[in-house]
Amino acid sequence: MSTDIRVRYAPSPTGHLHIGNARAALFNYLFARSHNGTFIIRVEDTDTKRNIEGGEESQLEYLKWLGIDWDESIDVGGDYGPYRQSERNDLYKKHYDDLLERGLAYKCYCTEEELEAEREGQIARSEMPRYSGKCRNLTDEERAALEAEGRKPSIRFAVPQGKTYTFNDIVKDDVSFESDGIGDFVIVKKDGIPTYNFAVAVDDHYMEISHVLRGDDHISNTPKQLMIYEAFGWDIPKFGHTTLIVNEERKKLSKRDGSIIQFIEQYKDLGYQPDALFNFIALLGWSPKGEDELFSKEELIERFDADRLSKSPAVFDTKKLEWMNNQYMKNLDLDEVVALSVPHLEEAGKISKDRTAEQNEWVRKLVALYQEQMSYGAEIVALSELFFKDEIAYDEEASAVLAEEQVPEVMAELSRQLEALENFEAAEIKKAIKAVQKETGHKGKKLFMPIRVAATGQTHGPDLPSAIEVLGKEKVLARLAKLTD
Repeated sequence: MSTDIRVRYAPSPTGHLHIGNARAALFNYLFARSHNGTFIIRVEDTDTKRNIEGGEESQLEYLKWLGIDWDESIDVGGDYGPYRQSERNDLYKKHYDDLLERGLAYKCYCTEEELEAEREGQIARSEMPRYSGKCRNLTDEERAALEAEGRKPSIRFAVPQGKTYTFNDIVKDDVSFESDGIGDFVIVKKDGIPTYNFAVAVDDHYMEISHVLRGDDHISNTPKQLMIYEAFGWDIPKFGHTTLIVNEERKKLSKRDGSIIQFIEQYKDLGYQPDALFNFIALLGWSPKGEDELFSKEELIERFDADRLSKSPAVFDTKKLEWMNNQYMKNLDLDEVVALSVPHLEEAGKISKDRTAEQNEWVRKLVALYQEQMSYGAEIVALSELFFKDEIAYDEEASAVLAEEQVPEVMAELSRQLEALENFEAAEIKKAIKAVQKETGHKGKKLFMPIRVAATGQTHGPDLPSAIEVLGKEKVLARLAKLTD
């Protein structure tokens, strides 16, 4: 095995890029880049029944969107290809034939019904469900008879008896498994396609993978892969199994958990910033030294240390993600924020897709009002609702403000001042409000709160003169007129 750092992310094209898989890719990417190593993407497409159309392209597209690039893969080539498992069958066959010839693997003719009955019997006897090994020592005559029945065999690895498999995990330290608790496992299915544990071990060896960083759910696969390595006398990579991602109730993140958006595609569609999501995911189960939480990709590469991967589950804090994305949104150029917001305003029917230059400028001013508080692009629809209403329903707090005794005088004078404006722009509106203060003698909350409530229906909101400008002269005067009737 090479002494160079070579790591891989190996997606299956059975679905879109999930937050957990994105984290696996990101940790491997950071590890490779921080060591000037090689980051490989290998497509594990042997589960043909579950593969979805466009799944492979989707995985790569959203990794790129996140800001992850790679050195070897199906799209960029490399010296260790092919990079799809479905194109490596000749290599797998060579090796499982070798195991069969050496008696380290055998053909199994059990049907699904027989295996299920065996499993149910073991559970009923309170035994650990595992394959009994009944096909392990079939004679040539018994095999021939079973094949004459039309049975197609799978191939099982003959698990050594009475052995302990121990490896030092980057995250979990020493981990041990007893071979007697692991039944002879299938390495080639009845259709001739190798299973995950066999193919991944062969691929990792021939691609000279030095470190395998992956989720905790793979840890039970590791002893099986160690057995394959041992059977061929191969060097073993260094393993690191990152802890689970859990929700705020400390329950394992499930794809059915509706409280958390779980696919990278959804975050892109909502108008999240890829840099913010990259930053957030990097801190799911890993922490740098110090108290800082906002990092560029380059800073994360510089600071990444696999020894600081957490031993505790990573909590997916939705509010923290929104806060983090807001920090990135604040620093964007306004035109970028507008580009993130416009599709959502169009989809909600708030603005037309065919707009004049004047209408585009109005949209730009609208978005500018909320850039400081927006967590992601789709939020603009709810935040800006007041600008698309003709009628305002004042809530209890707003009604209490409008019931104050000075309000009629303030409203009347404000109407007069705004009516007289030729240029209905924020700077001029600000002067008009100052004139209202001068004419009525009311100031502070007594002045600004009723004006805000009357114009917007809200007691809190964006810069008041700018909000009034975006609302427009006609709409604001109409709202004031209703209050003074």
